[in-house]
Amino acid sequence: MKNFISIYFVALLLLTSCGTKSEVTVWKLGHIFPENNIFHTISLKFAEEVENKTEGKLKIQVYPNSLEGNEVDNLNGIRVGVSHMTLSGDTMQNWAPKAALIGVPYSFQTVEGVKVAVNGEIGQEIEQDIIEKVAVVPLFNVLRLPRNLTSNRPIRTPKDLNNLIVRVPDVPLYITMWQSAGAKPTPMSLGEVFTALQQGTIDGQENPNDVIYTSGFQEVQKYVNLTEHIYSWLYLVVGKEVFESLSPEMQAHVWDAAKVAQEFGYEEFDKLGDKYETLLKESGVEFVEVDKEAFRNVVRPKIEADMHEDIKPLYRKIVELSSQY
Repeated sequence: MKNFISIYFVALLLLTSCGTKSEVTVWKLGHIFPENNIFHTISLKFAEEVENKTEGKLKIQVYPNSLEGNEVDNLNGIRVGVSHMTLSGDTMQNWAPKAALIGVPYSFQTVEGVKVAVNGEIGQEIEQDIIEKVAVVPLFNVLRLPRNLTSNRPIRTPKDLNNLIVRVPDVPLYITMWQSAGAKPTPMSLGEVFTALQQGTIDGQENPNDVIYTSGFQEVQKYVNLTEHIYSWLYLVVGKEVFESLSPEMQAHVWDAAKVAQEFGYEEFDKLGDKYETLLKESGVEFVEVDKEAFRNVVRPKIEADMHEDIKPLYRKIVELSSQY
């Protein structure tokens, strides 16, 4: 009888344990940014809010620094069901053409213009294209500092590029831009860039100042050339099928967590500009003023000529809105 009672309680404990475990859903969130980058901090904040609001029923494991692969790898992982979430922006144009408008060179001119666009009708139209064609749901957006070109010689005009080998993300618009400006763009994953710069495989790269610093590029580059060629944003996205598998109540908790994370991200973003400019200057990097009008004049005609006709109407709305900020 004693043995029977012991077996009964062990079985009951196992059943209870299994039942509790089965109620917890775990999502993987992989992204390409270092652990000391703002986007990792925002991802952790979102994960914390989700766990709190769902009372631990949904947990998000965050994998930074390309541990789950590059941006395309992460998106493909979501599409085939081996991952669940990532941070992405204009890279999604590989599936959704309107996502290209997140990062068209010399379209947005200020962060204020970006914020109005992404949170208004322009953003809604881009998000709908992403939902339909990438099969992910944008939960919230995060703002980015403008992208600048780094190099080991000062670049003030397009003529100074002189076939400079520049690393770019695997995004068609980036390639078109740097080709039209006179450089040799080379698509490459962010995690490979430091070594490529160190070994001289590439001559420069372009990224926002926070990514430049947190990736350590100031150790192998002498100049930050203030091209400010792209003002843009990223979305934190989740697989559409995965998200819709949640109950309506759980979905509502995720949306609530997303609102908190976006507001937190905006507050953190406001501190970024001066912070990373100071850190880069303290590390010995020299900032170079650039003739942005000269770059704009050689880049925009080529980009607009190559732009898909289906997205030109929305692009014109962006240009019109941007002129007001």
